[in-house]
Amino acid sequence: MVLEVIATTVEDAKRAERGGADRIELISGILEGGVTPSWGLIDAVVKAVSIPVNVMVRPHSQSFCYTADDLRVMREDIRVIRESGAAGIVLGILTPQGTVDTAALEELLAEAEGLDVTFHRAFDEAADQLEAARVLLHYPQVRRILTSGGQQSALDGAERIAELVRMTAGTHLSIMAGSGLTLTSMADVIRSTGVAEVHFGTGVREDGQALKPVDEAKVAAVKAALKTLVMERPGH
Repeated sequence: MVLEVIATTVEDAKRAERGGADRIELISGILEGGVTPSWGLIDAVVKAVSIPVNVMVRPHSQSFCYTADDLRVMREDIRVIRESGAAGIVLGILTPQGTVDTAALEELLAEAEGLDVTFHRAFDEAADQLEAARVLLHYPQVRRILTSGGQQSALDGAERIAELVRMTAGTHLSIMAGSGLTLTSMADVIRSTGVAEVHFGTGVREDGQALKPVDEAKVAAVKAALKTLVMERPGH
């Protein structure tokens, strides 16, 4: 089981790593759902931790539809992220009709060679999530989809997440459950969906508040619970 934790500062990233996180999603603007962090922050976090750092590439929070100017900005950000030594990027692009914008995606993936790519929760705003997943199966560079199953929380969207896990089984694409996960709700989501990756934000922050720092002890508790859940699975 992979545990990904959102970091918005260098200290967040250090605490997440000490708590046992397997990967960092580095963002700014947590209340906006995440936007691209500064180049200085990217560089500092990559140097501060030894676990993989995947960086949000989202130039604004107005929508998931991007202009030619936006895409130029995103390409430049991806170039800098690649050169920083970060492990990957987190992005999502839709057309105004709510389908995956394949032309824009291909343009960005061309700049992202060698990087681990997550398609983020823009996926939850797709008009047809199953069709969106089928489209993403055509792009081997995209390694995972972060989703709440189209609902406010992954617990509410568990049925759809399970469907996506079945649909992508045996492919290059994995499904990562995220949004609203807590230490107590996580087990039900994992058991009912079969996901192998989980994404935590406010659920591992002090007082459960987005604008407070990552709580190392909460990360450690989640990691310990994940190990227990893995042992429950067949073959262990």
